[in-house]
Amino acid sequence: MTIKLIASDMDGTFLTSQDAYDQARFAKVLAQLKEQNVRFVAASGRQLANLEELFAPMADYGLLDQIDYIGSNGSVVAVPGQVLSAVYLTAEQIQKVIQWNAKHASINENLIVLAGTKGTYVSNHATAEIIAMLSQFYPNVTQVEKLLDIDDQILGVSFIWPHDEVQKYVKIIEDLFGDDIHVTGSGFGSVDILPKDVNKANALKILQDYYDLTDNQVMVFGDNSNDLEMLQKYEHAFLMPNAADFMHTAHDKEAVATNVETGVLKTIEKELGLTPS
Repeated sequence: MTIKLIASDMDGTFLTSQDAYDQARFAKVLAQLKEQNVRFVAASGRQLANLEELFAPMADYGLLDQIDYIGSNGSVVAVPGQVLSAVYLTAEQIQKVIQWNAKHASINENLIVLAGTKGTYVSNHATAEIIAMLSQFYPNVTQVEKLLDIDDQILGVSFIWPHDEVQKYVKIIEDLFGDDIHVTGSGFGSVDILPKDVNKANALKILQDYYDLTDNQVMVFGDNSNDLEMLQKYEHAFLMPNAADFMHTAHDKEAVATNVETGVLKTIEKELGLTPS
């Protein structure tokens, strides 16, 4: 097996909780990957700025140049010092989903989040606790009076619902909007509205073309429906044991341990024959 690119989802997959990961162990794995000319990709619903901040400590190990990024569930693809691709929702698409929510779902008082290139935007009714929670995943969270008046390029719109209702709303919005947009569920009760054809698998294809790699040179890890396209596309694809039941129905090849047990790093060590930490 000749793996040259390893992509991992973050929340529920690579991270344990509160943005935590074993930095020393990851640095040891990353150093061994560098010796084999293997790159690591942080592939997440989080925005690019958040991901770059998350892995900034790898600069202390001289390994930051080994990490690439897929942000906003595939809307942004970046390598060190360069954004390779950025795809945005149109003003008409944003208006359509916000007006749908106001007419059909606002009774549930769900939170709407707009992820832009300049910042992250929520409505004025968001509490201080919600702002603090969002700031863990999104940079520069700003409250605005009218979401439709934001002067920014929007990478995605997220609705926050109770976790057990996410897949229901994914299906409802898919049925209503068809192929005009892409809808997926992320962690923490998020239903993400993305530009058409945006997903992590298509984002990885951009990196494959950039590095001239084939599908069988890619390894991926995920735990939720926003990882499903890449889990289904690649032969070397691992679902986290802690994933929800519906994901185990969709994909049966598992990592060797859960996210809280450093399952991604343990699986990489096992599959690539690295020196265990």
